[in-house]
Amino acid sequence: MTSPPRPDDAHPYLRAASAGIRHHARALAPSDVDPPRPMDRLHIDVLHAHLAALLQLLDRLADHTRPPHPAAGRHLATAHTWLWQATTEVHAAFHLLPGTPQADAETSTCNPERVPDGPPMLTICQRHLTAGHAIRRKTTPTDLRPHTTACAR
Repeated sequence: MTSPPRPDDAHPYLRAASAGIRHHARALAPSDVDPPRPMDRLHIDVLHAHLAALLQLLDRLADHTRPPHPAAGRHLATAHTWLWQATTEVHAAFHLLPGTPQADAETSTCNPERVPDGPPMLTICQRHLTAGHAIRRKTTPTDLRPHTTACAR
């Protein structure tokens, strides 16, 4: 018989992921010695991958929570929708950041027909399309529309 995990031992991978993000945020904080560095596409790609994984986790948590606790499940579903909106904005930012001249020509816009065979930089588009298909199965287009946006398109 195994005993239940102690609260400080529960979900070690999530705690490690959170610690990694906190460490990265501190490392990017400007200091007196080093001026702030601009973000590059690699940072945004990794952040997008993290957000896509969180989308998947929130979706499953909402599904498991909803039957016994409908109100909590609705809150998790709302968080899932808002996280999708954040993921969409991160994806848009990726395409607005400069890259190498060759990468700029190939990734300036999402071209779903090129995604499976496209260059490695288009993996963010493939991941975003996959996440988009998953969220659209459970969410209406009106729910997905952000209430406000940081930039006019």
